[in-house]
Amino acid sequence: MTDSPDAELLAAFWAYEQALATNDLTSLDHWFLDAPGTLRAEGDTVLVGHTAIADFRRGRGGAPARVVERVHVVRPATGVAVVTAETRRQDGTRGLQTQVWQHTDAGWRIAAAHVSAVAAPTPDDRPDPAVWRVAGRHEDGGPLVASTGQGPLAHIRTAVKDLFAVAGQRVGAGNPAWLAEARPEPAHADAVRRLLDAGAELTGLAQTDELAFSLAGTNAHYGTPVNPAAPGRITGGSSSGPAAAVARGWADLGLATDTAGSIRVPASYWGLYGWRPTHGATPTGGVLALAPSFDTAGLLARDPALLRTAAEVLLSPDDAPVPVAELIVDEELASHAEPEVRASFEAACRALSLRTGLPLVRTATGAAEHLPEWLAAFRTVQAAEAWEQHGAWITRHPGALAPDVAARFENGRRVSAAERAAGEQVLADARKALDAVPPPGSALLLPATSGPALHADAPPEEVEAVRAATLRLTCLASLAGLPAVVAPLLRVRSLPVGLCALGARGTDRALLDLAARTTESRSPAHA
Repeated sequence: MTDSPDAELLAAFWAYEQALATNDLTSLDHWFLDAPGTLRAEGDTVLVGHTAIADFRRGRGGAPARVVERVHVVRPATGVAVVTAETRRQDGTRGLQTQVWQHTDAGWRIAAAHVSAVAAPTPDDRPDPAVWRVAGRHEDGGPLVASTGQGPLAHIRTAVKDLFAVAGQRVGAGNPAWLAEARPEPAHADAVRRLLDAGAELTGLAQTDELAFSLAGTNAHYGTPVNPAAPGRITGGSSSGPAAAVARGWADLGLATDTAGSIRVPASYWGLYGWRPTHGATPTGGVLALAPSFDTAGLLARDPALLRTAAEVLLSPDDAPVPVAELIVDEELASHAEPEVRASFEAACRALSLRTGLPLVRTATGAAEHLPEWLAAFRTVQAAEAWEQHGAWITRHPGALAPDVAARFENGRRVSAAERAAGEQVLADARKALDAVPPPGSALLLPATSGPALHADAPPEEVEAVRAATLRLTCLASLAGLPAVVAPLLRVRSLPVGLCALGARGTDRALLDLAARTTESRSPAHA
């Protein structure tokens, strides 16, 4: 409802709201009056000047998703309007936004704004909808599933990516249209059940990028989590929710999936430990698939010892692992990272060798020369499998996905049977070639991502370029089914970047043990 119609003013107001919803920083800057006296106040904080307000937005990482329920307009003088909006966030929190608009030669602009203070969300009170879809029980605020109090994971707070079945809950998959049609699950996913049987507490269901087909960590429907490790930058995905919950101390452990890097990328951007297991080594029953040939269920944690303990719960019993005896660096593979990342990576590799006493061997594995062909085949087969899994639903729900995610599925729709078969043959040959890269008893070291997290306002073409560069580093483990562990050992301009250790199939425990050794007098390498 609007109490006073004014077409030009309200068009400006709604354009501002659209920019806020999409975190379009250029448009937000446009609508605030470019003057030294422009004001923005929230809680006990007052920002003065257009520059200060713009800097705040870039560091915030986006506003929580909300709905404007009612708009009131008062015109106290010619060329001046006071607009008050009643808003409601997706977690039910209500607020008020009051703006003083001034008419200028360029049109209406915001000269002052005040936002009613909203208590900082926590998983037990007002959960951040960009992080949690369901946080605890509504009736008493307790965990979604309580700990049994017994087992190696007793009382470990666990955030579960919203792709895993949890008995009595729906799978939301990062998309409201999907959630609306989902039915409550009759039983826990196998990985969830194993963690609960080991004593873990299920704190809540954490958000995912739509249908897990993204590495950015952004979600057009629920928002982008704030990344305190890299203010104003994206979080990495698609396991953005579990990563955010762990990094911000709302959970100790994150249960997530990794197809093309969905654990490794957020671990790198948040400064966490992350584990993508050997393909097929952990149970995926009860998990919404993306590309089954590459999907895995793994973990995120702040503490590598906890990561090792929780991984043991998910892995099948095995003989004592062959420990890592040497560290391998292929400089051609590492060259796909940005120059500053490569410098930090070199320093981190040397430091890890000194800390662990393991020799650092520089060798050409031969993978780099085949990487363009392998990556192209991986992307073809992944997209084809993704369309096979979800194409029928997408066809029935046009416009339900954000444009970038929809474009990836559309690429899968266009893959012909012959193109898919050719891609699968390339990948089969790649797996044979990588059987001995790295050999058992060694770990191949790589930067986990091509660079630190991008700015939240990076243009789509830059986001896609960084996605492609990072896939050159993450695809080896994905296409060959290799285990990979990320440790927060690199720093670039004070921003975290992960160091990734790849091992031969089945060497998960050895890599996890290696990650645990990185905490011994750890000192991140800087660039």
